[in-house]
Amino acid sequence: MAKSQQTFSKSEKEKKRLKKREDKRKKMEARKADKEANGASGIQFAYVDHNGNLVDTPPDPTLKVEYEIEDIQISTTKKEDLPEEDPVRKGKVNFFDSSKGFGFIIDSENGEKYFTHVSGLIDTIVENDKVSFELEQGMRGMNAVKVTKI
Repeated sequence: MAKSQQTFSKSEKEKKRLKKREDKRKKMEARKADKEANGASGIQFAYVDHNGNLVDTPPDPTLKVEYEIEDIQISTTKKEDLPEEDPVRKGKVNFFDSSKGFGFIIDSENGEKYFTHVSGLIDTIVENDKVSFELEQGMRGMNAVKVTKI
């Protein structure tokens, strides 16, 4: 006598699938009936108010703001307009392993932790030394280079 190929989990999955299909059909019929009873649903006209939000009432024309064409700028800030930033930063050596040749420096301004490698050192450093350094983009983020003791 052969065993049925229909297992408990298969039949449960089939029941759930059929129930989901039936629920979807009922929701669709309910939406159709609601639409027929109440007419079209949703906002017929959408307006944009003075803040840029979508509303169903026309915006108040007294709140409208006029702009001059000369006031509109379509560009980014030029480099010479930006304030000059000092590339040299100060910090404290949090960890340094001289046998492996790497460590971490904590920036005194923002508390960020930066990786440093022995190839980026000018002076020899140990933990808790106060140092000055510059930042350079590395493979995994910003790296401290040109590290000197203060």
